[in-house]
Amino acid sequence: GVGFIADQQGRESHDLVMKALGGLTCMEHRGGCSADQDSGDGAGVMTGIPWEILQQWASENAVALQPEQVGVGMVFLPQDAAIAARSREIVGQVVAEEGLKVLGWRVVPVKPELLGVQARDNQPQIEQLLVQSDSLREDDLERKLYLIRKQIQRRLEAQSEAEFLEFYMCSFSHRTIVYKGMVRSEVLGRFYADFENPAFKSAFAVYHRRFSTNTMPKWHLAQPMRLLGHNGEINTLLGNVNWMVARQPELQHEVWRDRISTLQPTVNPNNSDSANLDNVMELLVRSGRSPVEALMIMVPEAYKNQPDLLEHPEIVDFYEYYSGIQEAWDGPALLVFSDGKFVGATLDRNGLRPARYSITRDGYIVVASEAGVVDLPESEIVEKGRLGPGQMIAFDLTSREVLKNWEIKKRVASSHPYGEWLRQHRHTLKAQPFSEKTGMDSSTLLMHQTAFGYTAEDVEMIIQEMAAQGKEPTFCMGDDIPLAVLSEKPHLLYDYFKQRFAQVTNPAIDPLREKLVMSLTMQLGVRGNLLETKPEYANLLMLESPVLGEAELDQVREFEGVDLSTLFAIAAGPEGLRQAVNDLCQQAAEAVRSGKKVLILSDRSSGLS
Repeated sequence: GVGFIADQQGRESHDLVMKALGGLTCMEHRGGCSADQDSGDGAGVMTGIPWEILQQWASENAVALQPEQVGVGMVFLPQDAAIAARSREIVGQVVAEEGLKVLGWRVVPVKPELLGVQARDNQPQIEQLLVQSDSLREDDLERKLYLIRKQIQRRLEAQSEAEFLEFYMCSFSHRTIVYKGMVRSEVLGRFYADFENPAFKSAFAVYHRRFSTNTMPKWHLAQPMRLLGHNGEINTLLGNVNWMVARQPELQHEVWRDRISTLQPTVNPNNSDSANLDNVMELLVRSGRSPVEALMIMVPEAYKNQPDLLEHPEIVDFYEYYSGIQEAWDGPALLVFSDGKFVGATLDRNGLRPARYSITRDGYIVVASEAGVVDLPESEIVEKGRLGPGQMIAFDLTSREVLKNWEIKKRVASSHPYGEWLRQHRHTLKAQPFSEKTGMDSSTLLMHQTAFGYTAEDVEMIIQEMAAQGKEPTFCMGDDIPLAVLSEKPHLLYDYFKQRFAQVTNPAIDPLREKLVMSLTMQLGVRGNLLETKPEYANLLMLESPVLGEAELDQVREFEGVDLSTLFAIAAGPEGLRQAVNDLCQQAAEAVRSGKKVLILSDRSSGLS
């Protein structure tokens, strides 16, 4: 469960924070809980920084606090006191090296007796780190804090003791702070004593209750993360992580200059899908994108058959341009986000998570994965509604505007002439009729089918059916044959690939029955640098479908394509296969260096025995 609340007049209040905690408590039924009935999968709140509380601490410790120059880190320190002390030293070294000054560490008052057994056993030492810059302000300070956090992480990971890996910064910002833990919703507000202090005031709050699906519950995996709270699953996670690792060498931006390597790796396969999504979004936002633009790039709506978009061709052009640079992070998801300047929410292309909003007369805007989680008198509500598939709502904390879906997207899409760039640079594969002539006589065909692992069942039940109906046949559930990799029988290459799903919701992935929200369109060619926006990044070859006929494959070859053979001598055995894979990788790298843009892996052979 997830949501946010913001004051449209920018008034900071303790009442808003308490309303957010109340809304979080109402999400308890959406969260998971340990067998001890008390250790929740995680709950958390992101707010503006409670400067009044920190000023109280500063005056007690004779520290001069200038909020516009100060960054605050919410830190989970290792349980081992010696390791925690060494961690603080390393943090101090990195902060000093980066030209900032450590003002001090504030021990966050907590009540461990409220925790469940499991959560208490794993509870970190929770402290707040305050650092000050003499010259940096606003976004420049945020970027420096991001760099410092990444540098601290690398330095601690290099230590020999595994306990250093328990160090985690929930947030490090001069705009936002995250209070979270492995607790149930209603425990969070009591566990952190700061929430009971009337001096804890904020103009907005993002709250989240976690149900852990793909990772074990841990203190640091509770949400919100540094920018967002994510209610759902990312079903494309493996591909997203692999693509992000692949594009790392290409990433560069003028604000980072030669420091970009300090920010890598951006993703971590051991983290949850939400954490990886948050990490990539954070890189985009710290590199100058607004959170709304970053999420439009990463979680695009289904724009191909969207009737409303006929009136907004510039938005379609935006999505088309970025589809060749950033693959979609897709799955049933409601994302609530804030960077301290914007607070908002967006829904996945299927709209498979509920998102309700209310706007009140006295200036509150509330969005949640449930209606009625924040108690608002009906007479005070001037507007209520819900987000549809792919829609977004946001509140600009600076200009104090409520921004609705089309308004947000038109602003973002109008920032560059994406349509003009696509018309100038993009190529489209022209559909060609399939050949009517038979390529092989029946005995040669049978020999090839045998060599490539086809069975009579494949041909009669699947291929003939697909040829006759134009779609894959539907079978009953259940597949009790051994996995191809464990089978002693020969298998088709495709049998070795199985789709991996998140453990909860599996949305339909059928481009025929789900054509409203699915497209088989793909683009081939050189992928641009995700952190920059340039016209030449649109220089790609667009295919309406990944299924190509011979004539269409010839067109791909004309777009700087090259054939690489995937055949090897079977007599060479497993070692021969290993060598063949290595050789193929070398040939691919050489082809790219020589200017080839598309690699065609071919198993065609003229001399099949």
